[in-house]
Amino acid sequence: MLNKEDEEEKLTDDEESRVCGVCGDLANGYHFNALTCEGCKGFFRRNIKRSNQLRCPFLNKCVITKNSRRSCQACRMRKCQAIGMCKDMVMSDEKVQERRVQIKKNKMLNSPVELSFQQEKRIQELLFGHRSTFDSAFSRFSSFRPMDRNILPVNTHKQTASKLFNPLTECPRNGCSTASKSTTEPTSSPSATSCSSSSSCFHSSIKKQEHHIRNDVENRCVFTALPHVADLTTYMIQNVISFSKSLQDFRSLTMGDQISLLKGATFEIMQIRFNMVFNSKTSTWECGHITYCIDDAVRAGFQPCLLEPLFRFHHTLRTLGLQEEEYVLMQAMSLFSPDRPGVQQHSLIDKVHENLALTLKTWIDCRRTGPEKHLLYPKVIACFTEMRTMTEEYSKQILQIQDIQPDTISPLIMEMVSKGSCNDL
Repeated sequence: MLNKEDEEEKLTDDEESRVCGVCGDLANGYHFNALTCEGCKGFFRRNIKRSNQLRCPFLNKCVITKNSRRSCQACRMRKCQAIGMCKDMVMSDEKVQERRVQIKKNKMLNSPVELSFQQEKRIQELLFGHRSTFDSAFSRFSSFRPMDRNILPVNTHKQTASKLFNPLTECPRNGCSTASKSTTEPTSSPSATSCSSSSSCFHSSIKKQEHHIRNDVENRCVFTALPHVADLTTYMIQNVISFSKSLQDFRSLTMGDQISLLKGATFEIMQIRFNMVFNSKTSTWECGHITYCIDDAVRAGFQPCLLEPLFRFHHTLRTLGLQEEEYVLMQAMSLFSPDRPGVQQHSLIDKVHENLALTLKTWIDCRRTGPEKHLLYPKVIACFTEMRTMTEEYSKQILQIQDIQPDTISPLIMEMVSKGSCNDL
């Protein structure tokens, strides 16, 4: 049996071999182990699969030519077998279909990946909604209660940071470490200290909080940064709600499912947005004219079991170097999570989530370059698992803080962390 190169050479150089071995017509290649024309190839493939036996109406001695080959199928089949055409080389219908599917898959794999029109449209809708509801300069964040950083005096407090990250530089105006950002917030000491790389400082911060609580319990202002952090959180929640309502898929859901999705995703979307202004070199969040450090969350009453994984999460996500399109797709994937408590339209929301995930993967395949792009999508998906765990802990700590310092956290925040339904969103 000749290989493909032998076939091409045979057909090109040997003029006598260009004729079909069955009918004498012009041959176009080797088919089922014999040199035949296209017509005899099809005839052999069709009839070899039939169970009925062919019979010659004459003496089984019909001459098969280009003109007479249709007159006697039995003699034509015998001629096919006589020149060596092999029935074992004929694929079954199932095998033929499998081969066609595989050929189609190979073409798809080899063809360049492109975003569909619907995927492009979806991304543009998300970008419009995001840009309309998120201002990285925080210029619309106003009329807030001032930040009070007096719980942990900056002349004695070391900012919390993980051992995995570099020590930070000093920010004398902010009471926490930044590179060059300054804020309008005064410090309680003319000198600011650089942060320590040990997570044990969290526990030191908590001890100072407890001491402050015992001294100031009568004043009911235990967590001095809480009023400002609560205002910032309320502002972010309002923007997340506006972002969600700008999306057609979200508006098409029942009010009950809209509320369930928002209650489950708001903390996650806030963290995704905060990550867009996170400076991994200084371990600070640069929100316009105010720069926040992890100690501000400590001053607001949050505990290490939330803040330590939160701190690592922001460093991990920021190192991925996500583009704006990837950030907005992450927000939408978090919003349309069908497994949120209270969700009723599971299949509809799951379909939206799958389309968003496919859009993100296609975007990465289309727009990213370099070998690292193949690991980017699974790394992004892993971040959702981390956020889900932190969401539960965040709700617990908000309720604990509310018990210690009531009337500071806004009703909107409390609605978001409550287990019941909310109709005011």
